[in-house]
Amino acid sequence: MLDIKYIRSNLELVKQGAAKKKIEVDLDQLIELDETRRRLIHHVDEYKAEMNKSSKAIGAAPPEERAGLGAALKELKAKIKESDAELDRVTGEFDRLMLHVPNVPSPEVPEGFDDADSAEIRKWGEVRSFDFEPLDHLDLGTHLDIIDIERAGKIAGTRNYILKGDGEKLHRAMLALAMDHIMSKGFKPYHVPVLVRDAAMEGTGFYPGGEEQVYRSEKDSLNLVGTAEVPLTSFHSGEILDESEIPVYMAAQTHCFRREAGAAGRDTRGLYRVHQFQKVEQVVICANDEAVSIEEHERILQNSEELMQALGLPYRVVNVCGGDLGMPPVQKFDIEAWMPSRGAYCETHSASRCLEFQARRLKLRYRDESGKVRFAHTLNNTVAASPRILIPIMELYQTKDRCIEIPEVLVPYMNGMTVIEPPR
Repeated sequence: MLDIKYIRSNLELVKQGAAKKKIEVDLDQLIELDETRRRLIHHVDEYKAEMNKSSKAIGAAPPEERAGLGAALKELKAKIKESDAELDRVTGEFDRLMLHVPNVPSPEVPEGFDDADSAEIRKWGEVRSFDFEPLDHLDLGTHLDIIDIERAGKIAGTRNYILKGDGEKLHRAMLALAMDHIMSKGFKPYHVPVLVRDAAMEGTGFYPGGEEQVYRSEKDSLNLVGTAEVPLTSFHSGEILDESEIPVYMAAQTHCFRREAGAAGRDTRGLYRVHQFQKVEQVVICANDEAVSIEEHERILQNSEELMQALGLPYRVVNVCGGDLGMPPVQKFDIEAWMPSRGAYCETHSASRCLEFQARRLKLRYRDESGKVRFAHTLNNTVAASPRILIPIMELYQTKDRCIEIPEVLVPYMNGMTVIEPPR
């Protein structure tokens, strides 16, 4: 969340930021609640100071004066109780509204509503031209007997899939490559829970606002995560790290779950938009220094670009527009791979820079060299999300005889297999 002092001092900027992100929040009401809250705190403090003074006076007063002083003290206690109750109510409203205030986007973030309005920064690789009529990944996967959508639907409903045989081998190989790649960059691997408490969802900015996308167990008050960003960023919540411990570089491979609410009728074919997938995520906790954050943002983006280049997948990097940015980030870069069946570059990675927004919610702090306790900055980015990343691999590496050549970098992870062929 933002610091209320920052909001008070930069109210118009925060309003403009919320408008740029297309997020509605009543900031004028928030300021009114803050003023009421501070006034009540002042009154309660005054009453308590007066009560302490009166209590001492009663002890020193002659017996004939104590009854009157006692009645005044009783009246003070009633005022304190009433003010405390009002303060609790106002503070609850204030805290609730504070959670709806989005981070202020960077000036470099383009205006817009959705991914169509994001600004291209650069492209890498050549889009393949086919000398035959290519299949999309689903027809190709069905032909090769490595994807089964029909039986997945029978078992689990729509937006589900089954990978089998060489399809599952390719999936596992891709994730193993991603994990090895990010570990080679100095990221420490973690195995983390994917069922988390509300505090972790709230702390990372997925609640409030993202509830419709989350599978939730009401009985246990636990939530299935849509990304390892949630448990990784929450790992040091409520802690004060020493400056020597940062930056912290973390990575995890997890199952991820998304309801895809609001996506009815969109991307229903194949593996692009599914309810369950696996992802390797990278998270950085660094010093409260914007220049350092920008440098780390570029680094985690480069980590993912290197993986895409090793796979030989043409892609572009876009500066995500305000309306598609979400609550925590001040800036987000997406990597979009070329997918022949969709005839477009489509998102495979998202790299977010959140400054201290998540750290404030999580009480994630560090003590700098001067001894001052500061909120850390947090960042996150996809290393690889599967099965979505399999779409460009399968479609771009297909052959005229309906096989799939294995990208060279994945061959060692496929036990030397170089081609996926139809079953015999």
